[in-house]
Amino acid sequence: MVYQLEILLNNMKKNRERFSSKEREFVYKFQIGSERLELRVPLRFPVDENASHLHGRLMLLHSLPCFIENDLKEALARFIEEESLRDHDSDAEACLEAVKSGEVDLHQLASTWAKAYAETTLEHARPEEPNWDEDFADVYHDLIHSPASETLLNLEHNYFVSISELIGERDVELKKLRERQGIEMEKVMQELGKSLTDQDVNSLAAQHFESQQDLENKWSNELKQSTAIQKQEYQEWVIKLHQDLKNPNNSSLSEEIKVQPSQFRESADAAGRIYEEQRKLEESFTIHLGAQLKTMHNLRLLRADMLDFCKHKRTQGSGVKLHRLQTALSLYSTSLCGLVLLVDNRINSYSGIKRDFATVCQECTDFHFPRIEEQLEVVQQVALYARTQRRSKCKEARDSGNQNGGSDEKSKNAERNYLNILPGEFYITRHSNLSEIHVAFHLCVDDNVKSGNITARDPAIMGLRNILKVCCTHDITTISIPLLLVHDMSEEMTIPWCLRRAELVFKCVKGFMMEMASWDGGISRTVQFLVPQSISEEMFYQLSNMLPQIFRVSSTLTLTSKH
Repeated sequence: MVYQLEILLNNMKKNRERFSSKEREFVYKFQIGSERLELRVPLRFPVDENASHLHGRLMLLHSLPCFIENDLKEALARFIEEESLRDHDSDAEACLEAVKSGEVDLHQLASTWAKAYAETTLEHARPEEPNWDEDFADVYHDLIHSPASETLLNLEHNYFVSISELIGERDVELKKLRERQGIEMEKVMQELGKSLTDQDVNSLAAQHFESQQDLENKWSNELKQSTAIQKQEYQEWVIKLHQDLKNPNNSSLSEEIKVQPSQFRESADAAGRIYEEQRKLEESFTIHLGAQLKTMHNLRLLRADMLDFCKHKRTQGSGVKLHRLQTALSLYSTSLCGLVLLVDNRINSYSGIKRDFATVCQECTDFHFPRIEEQLEVVQQVALYARTQRRSKCKEARDSGNQNGGSDEKSKNAERNYLNILPGEFYITRHSNLSEIHVAFHLCVDDNVKSGNITARDPAIMGLRNILKVCCTHDITTISIPLLLVHDMSEEMTIPWCLRRAELVFKCVKGFMMEMASWDGGISRTVQFLVPQSISEEMFYQLSNMLPQIFRVSSTLTLTSKH
């Protein structure tokens, strides 16, 4: 084992420089018939090039006969090895002389050797510090696959109901405040121009806004504190239960597991807060893709709201429990579930479906991953760094374009928009507190997706391809995609528009899924195509009839016996 010690000795540096700059001549003698020949090649030591590569270059450059190839290779390797050892010995002698003469502190040298040995040898290496997140993940994975799984789900649902009640109280208080402020504003508007001026109206509006902000901040802090307490209590309880399960003589274990369901509580007005689901339409298909090695995939076409896969239900029906159990069982597995949300180019949760998604995330404490706000802050920091790098490259490209006499309009647009992510780019958030998904892909799209002239090279389509590639590399086997690349229907989205858009997405996704075979080796996956709930049944079944025409749907065989 060779240890490199950084010892600042001038004489050693001089020796190394002298050795590194020295050339030696390699001489090889051979005979062809009666003619004796000699090959002389100057080599600079230390030789950085591989001896086999150098041998091949010599054979080709000097057109040497093939019968000396092996002997030349051995002689060259032997020469390099002997001369390199001679250099190392000379360097070592110089180092020893420096120690003997007192130029090097012996104690410092010994401590440097000891440090290098301790850092290099595994038995002296520091043990890795335990990672709380990894330890908790292992403990949770063990418990959720044990008889205690129902207890965990009941406790999580209990916490969910508690947070939902808190959110309900917040909404009621905010509603009362807005109603009271509305009445006050109406009275002021009636007196406008009589005893009050525009300045009085603006002053009252500012007071109302400040009051709403104070109330929202108060409830936000309370929710944040409540979720932090729940997360700490839950994790401590999970660790304790896991330790108790390891002790078979613990008499209180069975009571501890049984107590939890009996303590489950529901609020009196729970029925009024149950999410109302519109009647879903659904069609399922089994397809085979691939030329030689075919892979089976499952496709589903659904008329549903994207957030239906995220929302928890206040009731604890058998179907709800099964969905939640399946999501919990696969949380730390190779069968994750993902969802594609179409968002604008700002990384926040202030408007549109981003706000609705963040609201759903806040209704239930995430016991495994950071809160949605914290994850978005990390994404913003990463995106800021990426945008800064992109801006510098755009500036260099613009300067180069100006020197070449080219147009810099494209560079100006890139610099103007560098503060936002671009269409086709996406960021990812992780969740353990949603009903049926673990990963959310926030795909940036612009108003161009509402037009009817997008192509397979559109940023939104290419974004879907990159999302599917991430699914292949990160064990996401179920992905839900908005088929029409919109979450809500509008007037310009006619039946021909829907058919053209669905055909484009179907064909592109089919091509991307065929690429998956080269990405992951051909793993069976489930792709769910979602259409808005406002779409008609007739339109839904037209899309359902289109899917088997584009994908190769497996045909069923009917077996009959002959009598």
